Amino acid sequence: MTDDADVYSRQQFGGRTGFGKSAALLVIDFVNGFHDPEILGGGNIAEAVIATRPLLEFFRARGLPVVFTRIVYAQDGSDASLWSEKLPRLRSLTETAHESQVVEHLAPLPGEIVVRKTQASAFFGTPLAACLFRHGVDTLVVTGCTTSGCVRASVIDAMSLNYRTVVATDCVGDRALGPHHANLFDMGQKYSDLLTADEIMEALS
Repeated sequence: MTDDADVYSRQQFGGRTGFGKSAALLVIDFVNGFHDPEILGGGNIAEAVIATRPLLEFFRARGLPVVFTRIVYAQDGSDASLWSEKLPRLRSLTETAHESQVVEHLAPLPGEIVVRKTQASAFFGTPLAACLFRHGVDTLVVTGCTTSGCVRASVIDAMSLNYRTVVATDCVGDRALGPHHANLFDMGQKYSDLLTADEIMEALS
């Protein structure tokens, strides 16, 4: 990885965008199905869920916006896409299914935004950008799973929409550690800043 980092450094990747004036916390797909290694989980996802709780409480205590996402398909599969053909088990994530509910450890409070989506990115076909605009958000702190999938897709779209984007490195997880580490490295070089939850809370205090 050292040689890889040298290549990126020589080509001037890895710049920092820092924090803007108003931050929101995005909690991506920390639902029961992705928390359970027998369904869609595994790897370090359970640890990432635990690490996210203090960051969530920090945002709540300061009245900063918090947004959760869930993958939700229609019960009859009428909105199933090519993505769900690639990953058929996603179709079990319906509105009322246990595996589609946010894990109890991080359960949304009344009034917190919960965005339903049918694709990887939290922005694709959802009202997320409008919600962030309404709250005057210019910085997105990203947690959730999976690092190589929905987190990465959301981070790329956030950068494309000119949000300052910070990935909480200990608060994102993947079912396999190889993709987790590789995608963290790549996002840090191209699309986001990488900080731990403690570093984020210190920067925002």
